[in-house]
This record gives sequence, structure tokens and C-alpha cells, in this order.
Amino acid sequence: MNITKGSHLLNDKIIYDITPFTHLDYPNKLAAIVWFCGCNMRCIYCYNSDIVFSKEGEYTPKELIAFLKKRVGLLDGVVLSGGEPTLYDLLPLCRQIKEMGFSIKLDTNGTHPDVVKELVTEELVDYIALDFKAKNGKFGYITGSSRFDKFTETLDFLIQRAFDFEVRTTVHPDLLQPEDINQMMEELKSRGYRGPYYLQKFIKTNNNIGDIGEPITCFDTTKLSNLLPIVWR
Repeated sequence: MNITKGSHLLNDKIIYDITPFTHLDYPNKLAAIVWFCGCNMRCIYCYNSDIVFSKEGEYTPKELIAFLKKRVGLLDGVVLSGGEPTLYDLLPLCRQIKEMGFSIKLDTNGTHPDVVKELVTEELVDYIALDFKAKNGKFGYITGSSRFDKFTETLDFLIQRAFDFEVRTTVHPDLLQPEDINQMMEELKSRGYRGPYYLQKFIKTNNNIGDIGEPITCFDTTKLSNLLPIVWR
């Protein structure tokens, strides 16, 4: 999927849904979550398949702006999630959101570094949650994507800019074992990342993209290294 650009996006239903309030998804802020349609990955464990495969959502960016105008003074921030929000030209939308006084958090797989760089350089995003899907050797199998180099380009940029961001990984023991996580921590640390490493437990639903169930393999947390501070979610 290519990045879609143009002012016409204001009237395109590229937003699958809006979660009006959350205090969990944006650290220390009450926020709304904007779920963008579509994704350039097909992660086996993903439970948002309805969003990933959706061609059209419920809302246009114009309708989102109208919604947010009613939330000025009630919300601190806006989370741009999906799907993969960087499939779209986010700059015009982010400018309007920032003009209303909201902070912006971006959830991204990092495979469109040019979009991330532009948002950060233009100071149109305040915090980023970067998904580290898997080490290079397993990246293609787990995500259905060959864009590991694009992910690392985004990672390196955020580290070099000393930008406020977190790295997170979804753990399904049949896909990733402690030795994989340890190698991923080594990769992060070798590139200069020193922040917490957030590990998210796999969620089984009826909408997971891959034919995957509850883990058969055990995940021995005692085998995890202490290269980075680990936070489980």
C-alpha cells in the first residue's frame, strides 16, 4: 500500500473508528484514539484484522476535527493508531490537531521513516510507540513484510534525535522465545536505545490474522537478560 497524499483525504473515510476516552494508551494523558484503516503488514498475532483489511472506515479526518473541537479542555491528547497511520499523509491533520492544543502520540511499525521524520522535524508529534515486531531473521515470517531496514531507519532516527519514544513487542511464545527477545534487546542497545522495553502479551480473539491460538510453548522469563529494563503489559 502506498502513502496516500492530498487534501482530498479530509473527506475520505480513512478512519475506521474513534475511541473517545482512554487513560491507558498515552502515558500520563487522557486521550482519544483514532484508528486508521489499512496496514502494510499481516502480523500473524494481530487481533485488529477488521481494521487491517478495511478499505473504508466510519469517519473522515474532517469529522474527526469536528469531534475533537468538542473535546478541547476535556482531553489532553490524541493517539493516532491503526492499522498503520503512516500509510497516509498525516501532516495536514496533525497541524489541525496541534492547533487545538492537543498532544499527539503516534503508534507505528516504523516502515515509513520519511513520514515519521517529517512529523518529528515539523514538531507535529510528541510521543511515538514504535513496534519492534521481530528480529530480522523472523521479521518476514511474523509480519509478512520485508521492510526490516525501514524499521531500523526509523529506530535510528528517533534515537539520534533523542526523541521521546518507546519500543514495544508483542510476545507469542510459539513465535518469539526469550533468546529472540534477548537478541532484539542486543540490537536495540547496540543502536543506542536505553529506554524501557515494553513486552505485550498475545491476545487471542476470533479476529487474529494468522491461524494461531493460545501458546503451546512456555516462555521462561528467567531467561531474559537485563540489557534493558523490561516492562510487561
